Amino acid sequence: MDALEESDVVVIGSGMGGLAAARTIAQFGRRRVLVLEQHYTPGGMTHEFTRDGRYRFGTGLHYMSADAGPFLDFMTDGRVQLNPLPDDYDVLHFPDFDFTVPAGRDRLRDRLTQCFPDSTGEIDRFFTTIRRGMTGLAARNVLAAMPAGIRRLGTPVVERLYPSTYRSLAEQIRLSFRDPELRAVLAARWGLYGIPPRSSAFGYHAAVPLTFFMNGTAHPVGGPGEIGRIILETLQRYGVEVRPRQRVQRVTVDGGRATGVDVVDTASGRRYHVEAGTVVSATGVRNTYALIGRENELAELPPEPSAAMLFLGMKRSPAEFGLHGENHWFMPDLDGGDGTLYVSFPSLNNPAARTHTVEVLELVDPAIVDRWRTMPADQRPDDYRRFKEETTERLLDRLERQWPGFRAAIEFTELATPLTFENYQHSVRGSFYGLAATPQRLRSSRAGCRTPVKNLIVAGQDAWGSGVVGALAGGLMAANAVLSPRQTGRMWRTVQSAIPVRNPQTPWSGYLRVAAIEELTPTVRRIRLAPLDGATMPFTFVAGQYLKIELPVAVEPIERSYSICSGPGQTGFVEIAVKHEPGGLGSGFLHTEPETGQALRVSGPHGDFTWQPGDDTGTLLLIGGGVGMTPLMSVLAAAADAGYDGRIVLLAAHRSETERLFGTELAALQERLPGLRRLTFVSGRNGRISAGTLRPFVTTTTRAHLCGPAPMMQDLIGHLIDLGMPRDRIHTEAFTSGRSRQTRREKAQAIARTAEEAGIAAFRIDVQDSGPGFPCRPGQTVLDAANLADVKLPQSCGEGSCGTCRVLVRAGEHETDSRGMFSTAELAEGWRLACQTLPTGDLTIALDK
Repeated sequence: MDALEESDVVVIGSGMGGLAAARTIAQFGRRRVLVLEQHYTPGGMTHEFTRDGRYRFGTGLHYMSADAGPFLDFMTDGRVQLNPLPDDYDVLHFPDFDFTVPAGRDRLRDRLTQCFPDSTGEIDRFFTTIRRGMTGLAARNVLAAMPAGIRRLGTPVVERLYPSTYRSLAEQIRLSFRDPELRAVLAARWGLYGIPPRSSAFGYHAAVPLTFFMNGTAHPVGGPGEIGRIILETLQRYGVEVRPRQRVQRVTVDGGRATGVDVVDTASGRRYHVEAGTVVSATGVRNTYALIGRENELAELPPEPSAAMLFLGMKRSPAEFGLHGENHWFMPDLDGGDGTLYVSFPSLNNPAARTHTVEVLELVDPAIVDRWRTMPADQRPDDYRRFKEETTERLLDRLERQWPGFRAAIEFTELATPLTFENYQHSVRGSFYGLAATPQRLRSSRAGCRTPVKNLIVAGQDAWGSGVVGALAGGLMAANAVLSPRQTGRMWRTVQSAIPVRNPQTPWSGYLRVAAIEELTPTVRRIRLAPLDGATMPFTFVAGQYLKIELPVAVEPIERSYSICSGPGQTGFVEIAVKHEPGGLGSGFLHTEPETGQALRVSGPHGDFTWQPGDDTGTLLLIGGGVGMTPLMSVLAAAADAGYDGRIVLLAAHRSETERLFGTELAALQERLPGLRRLTFVSGRNGRISAGTLRPFVTTTTRAHLCGPAPMMQDLIGHLIDLGMPRDRIHTEAFTSGRSRQTRREKAQAIARTAEEAGIAAFRIDVQDSGPGFPCRPGQTVLDAANLADVKLPQSCGEGSCGTCRVLVRAGEHETDSRGMFSTAELAEGWRLACQTLPTGDLTIALDK
């Protein structure tokens, strides 16, 4: 080993089970937790991938319970937003009939009794059987997390109390119903946990399709990756370190106790050992036992299925074929055996999707690819390619038979085989759902979170059950086995409590839908954003603040800041105004791509360019250039809503008459604001705003808010200071263009190249009168370098729009863009924006007091 490290707990694997165990152990056990993930992207089967630069696909999560319960709310702090599938969410296609599964127990019962009136009594009794089957599974899984002695005593008792849990699905259905079609309907959807009725345990069927999904289903807004992204963010609060590209080769054991892990960093080749008092494996029972050299002890467990999954990118919306987002199951016969297909339409259920996609899943025996298993992926012969092509064609033929013309609407196809899942998941033979959901698994002492090695615990699907929520539950059961009784009690009380209340001092983050789009001028449009559910906005704001919006312009989205132009008194929506900048990625997207109903990821509110009634009693001087009028409209709306009768002066500058903004809105506000005086300046008609223009409105009690292009701002700040206005009464916000960002990137690249040629690895930035300095990699901004070194600088937008990160450069060479936030005199004095300043040598800075 190249190195030795230490951690209180090592978690192997960053799927939902591993992340749940990591958070709860760190949060309630106050342990140092290190998560080692073999893939380059953490998040397990919530991972997504992109093809052709625009089609985005999930890898394992297709839909989930509409009420995902306390586990998901706890792990995401209630931040995941779910979009419900249609009420009739699963359509079952049998050779001679179809059946549509509705959301809700009562609706399902009514539909079953309508279709099978002679079986009403059997149907009612079956709902009781479902409840007992689910209860037996939960009791068995909790017991499996107990020490060995308790497990030995309790396991036979659970089976005697809940025999239906341990029966095969086929047997329980046969005992419950006489009608073969009714049997087929209620045994269908076994694909949700992977084992056909003849082999699966009824307890798993009772739990997944007949309990978890009973009240309807949903899809994560933004895609499955949102779940992993949010959970990974929450882990940072508890000091959990997540390392991708780390392959654990062995769990070391001494005296029957796990003592650590041997690891290879697949990116660098570095090998190291981590000593740990506890090892949690979220890689599945089979992988876990292989890591301790005891895989032969699992011979009693039947093999697991894998899957062939076909990913389709569409030229047209599936809605054109009469689809509404419901899932479709195709059963080859009433017994529901091999050949069952599942088809989902994620883009119809994800309002943030930009392109339409379809996913087709067929559970298969992993032996179908055994002949190619030992070959490197890039050396597999033509017959593997032909196998994939033939499988793709067979699946497409089935879709075409159901929806004529569907094949012609497909633009992109990619097939994942068991070898694909084995490679990316590192699962045994491409196993898709973990251990087979069979009676043998329920009776096995090896199938659970406990292992024969002390302090080696299993998390994830194999510790509870299939699916994302099952994996989360398995992670909590692993934590249950690691924590002390007092810590475990606190954990369960917290998990079962209400969703955490968001701190109003921190920006909200999530998805809003585009509710309306209005063209204000040839280059400016107003976009209204509303809650997904049409209710009250999830945050409040102060007039003058802005939103950050993530824009999916390419494979990697970009983030841009846009000022709010609606008033803070409006609780049903928020509005922004966007000017189309030539070459601007963000503004170009917002002027061409969004449609009403589409969801965009938003965070906010941000910024200190704010005004509230009562802030001042003197003149409020508002100066806006072009689209810089946007935040000032929010200020005027706030004043009008508050019945403000003080003096307000609005100076609005525009390039031309066609670019004049908010004329109708300003006329309406004039009626409500008796103290408002408006002056409009149009280039080429009545000149520019000068010092003479400002003089009548400037006193020592005047408060000024300026927003506009950088040259205009720089001039006006200088005029106001020359007229005697105190600098702290001048509030500024700039608007930025895509070109200015590109210019900064180009400068950064040039600085980095020059430094590399000179052999300079880092510059040094000293902070005057504020302790030690910090390094700055050539090409980094002062703000980025400070954040990386954990040096606290004032900041907000990071784009040069808000002016929060002002610093005084005392010495040193640098490149910068002032963004119009300073007067000529202030620039000469050395004032700069940390987010726009690129050192070209060592710097000395001072902070704004």
